Amino acid sequence: MTFDTRDEGHWAALLVSVGRDRDREAFAELFERFAPRVKAFLIRTGLTPGLAEDCMQDVMVTLWRKAHLYDPTRATVSTWLFTIARNRKIDMIRKSRRPEPEDLPWGPEPEPAQAEALALREDSRRLAEAVAQLPPKQRDLIERAFYGDLSHSEIAAETGLPLGTIKSRIRLAIDRLRHAMDTDPPRAAGGSGK
Repeated sequence: MTFDTRDEGHWAALLVSVGRDRDREAFAELFERFAPRVKAFLIRTGLTPGLAEDCMQDVMVTLWRKAHLYDPTRATVSTWLFTIARNRKIDMIRKSRRPEPEDLPWGPEPEPAQAEALALREDSRRLAEAVAQLPPKQRDLIERAFYGDLSHSEIAAETGLPLGTIKSRIRLAIDRLRHAMDTDPPRAAGGSGK
């Protein structure tokens, strides 16, 4: 058994070089080092070899595309990559459980009743107002997660905030929104019109 004497600083420097300079040689060295390890990790955690290969390729493409987001002060290269691998595996499993398009009913959607359409419009307005009332830090994370369609990990990479902080702020924001939607029911037709 041979041991690689290169330290974590070497791998971090390569990843920074990929992010900053699009260094293909650095990427090739990272790929050679980490691709087999990522694939083995994915197989050990339950993916078939074929799915693990697909997922590993996706992880390495993510390494190339998002290397500029890597911060060596926050995580080692292996931690960063294995977190991406774990998240991609979860995404892959979720996607495999979604119904296939041929399983979905086809045809035009029935038009909602006018009352339903008005209620939906009112709910949307109330939700927009509730989001606007959130503290700025919570509102920013809600907008990134739900309107920007970013994962918590992607938000952490963009903002530099710890993942736990992001999760707790989003949870608090959702609780506030839920409370606002529950305590501010729409006015009934013919009400006081206050």
